[in-house]
Amino acid sequence: MRNSFDVVIIGGGLVGLSLARALSGSGLTQALIEPQPPAPPPTGADWDSRVYALSPGSAAFLEGCGAWQRLPPERIARVERMRVYGDDPGACIEFSAYDAGLRELAFIIENSRLHHALQEAARGQDLRMHCPSGWSTLEFHEDHAAIGLEGGTELAARLVIGADGAESRVRKHAGIAAHASDYRQLGVVANFSCEKSHDDTAFQWFMRDGVLALLPLPGRRVSMVWSVAEERGRRLLALPGAALSAEVEAASGGALGALQVMTPARGFPLKLQRVTQFTRPRLALVGDAAHNVHPLAGQGVNLGFRDARALAKVLGERGPQRDCGDRALLRRYERARREDVLAMQLATDGLQKLFNNDAVLLSRVRNLGLTLVDRLPWLKSFLVHHAVA
Repeated sequence: MRNSFDVVIIGGGLVGLSLARALSGSGLTQALIEPQPPAPPPTGADWDSRVYALSPGSAAFLEGCGAWQRLPPERIARVERMRVYGDDPGACIEFSAYDAGLRELAFIIENSRLHHALQEAARGQDLRMHCPSGWSTLEFHEDHAAIGLEGGTELAARLVIGADGAESRVRKHAGIAAHASDYRQLGVVANFSCEKSHDDTAFQWFMRDGVLALLPLPGRRVSMVWSVAEERGRRLLALPGAALSAEVEAASGGALGALQVMTPARGFPLKLQRVTQFTRPRLALVGDAAHNVHPLAGQGVNLGFRDARALAKVLGERGPQRDCGDRALLRRYERARREDVLAMQLATDGLQKLFNNDAVLLSRVRNLGLTLVDRLPWLKSFLVHHAVA
């Protein structure tokens, strides 16, 4: 059995699904391959410990995809302010949406609810879903790519899009090299109820042994992302709930009063990953398949959504007779994304190395830098407007 499509997306995560939705009006025929079965709809009052800080630009993109309006408003938290602390008592910088002329800096949303909203939006379009289904063969030819599914079905595509994550099989199969730098850190996540109101503020502490962020959730709740050395991360994961709450409360200086853990802590390894190419003939990479950054800026998924926006724009403007897998066309997408991705990788990697360092001189420089930036409204406004795109 053989099926021909203009575009086959491999990977049904957030970025892959959003790209499928963004291409729905492009006139391109599409199929999507995802090995994991669809997750059941989130139910009940439990909170997902994996959350994302979505920029207003990403929220607008998701609204255009038909997903944002499917999210329950009572599960979305708006970030109106952000306070970032250094590892010296007086070093602090505050960002305000009001001061920047914005309604909000970001939205905090649970992974499970966002993924379900995108799945539901995708069901309403002309998209051939192969889910759950893996693939066993992938061959690139001059005028098409051939994908063999594990069940025996063979698909032909003018363009294959690898949206299958940081360990992308598509990228490896295409011979595109990826260079990873292991931070030897774990990102530990959990949710807490808090004694004091967060006032729609996101808090972040840069410490010599890691970065702690407390992100607002609706009500008196926060979501934690704590990037720490692997050994300490494993200790945090092993703590009982009360002990973990006390540890986070102490590390945050009691900024939100007493904390009580709501969800079991989870951990994931952190690394920086650069790829040599985003595209090759008949192939484009998006999301974590194309780049990986430290979570200290909360920009990983936003980078992925900007990939989807850029690729959908390039393909949508290709012209009626242009082959969507044309190498020159795909290079336009790569050029559009390289600078943004590189800037974010350099910024997050530089900050991680600057603060994860015991050198006395660097300690003075980083904390002085925070204080100086806080006194320069034009620079803060520039940083905010870049982050919300």
